[in-house]
Amino acid sequence: MILPIYAYGHPILRKETEEIEELNEETKTLIENMFETMYGSHGVGLAAPQIGKALRLFIIDASPFAEDEAENEEEEKENEFLKTFKRVFINPIIEEEHGEEWGFEEGCLSIPGIREEVWRQDNVVMSYYNENWELVEEEFTGLAARVVQHEYDHIEGKLFTDYLSPMKRRLNKRKLTDISKGIVPVKYKMTFYKK
Repeated sequence: MILPIYAYGHPILRKETEEIEELNEETKTLIENMFETMYGSHGVGLAAPQIGKALRLFIIDASPFAEDEAENEEEEKENEFLKTFKRVFINPIIEEEHGEEWGFEEGCLSIPGIREEVWRQDNVVMSYYNENWELVEEEFTGLAARVVQHEYDHIEGKLFTDYLSPMKRRLNKRKLTDISKGIVPVKYKMTFYKK
């Protein structure tokens, strides 16, 4: 089932999330619905708060990034990884972030129409439970690390706009206000906060 995505300005996007106690049928159905919602919205990641659930859960399928043409051997290797980079992250914990910071233009299904450069470290080590309730520790680099860090921020109540300079925030203030009021063209279902 495709669920509505909660828009910027909704308090659920800033709420502290809770750990999932067990992998039950309800959680499995939620994960299936999240994938359907993400694909229906043409996203590469989706966190539970974005569909109104204050849970430590997010999903990723970064295969669309692999469609970019590689310019060198390193990019080709990254593309090969991204083609199969589909994961479920339950109760994830960032164990370590390291490497050089690099900028990349990020967007978010909860903040349609705004894309801005965000700087993040290029390596992240994360432990999490997968869709089979197996504990995994994995290191991600490059675009994979960025997508993981972006989605992890959602379960911590952070948004990519939090990383913007005060000037960039001022430049986007009107757009963000419009999004929070539901004045934004989108091609997927959204829920806007009614005060």
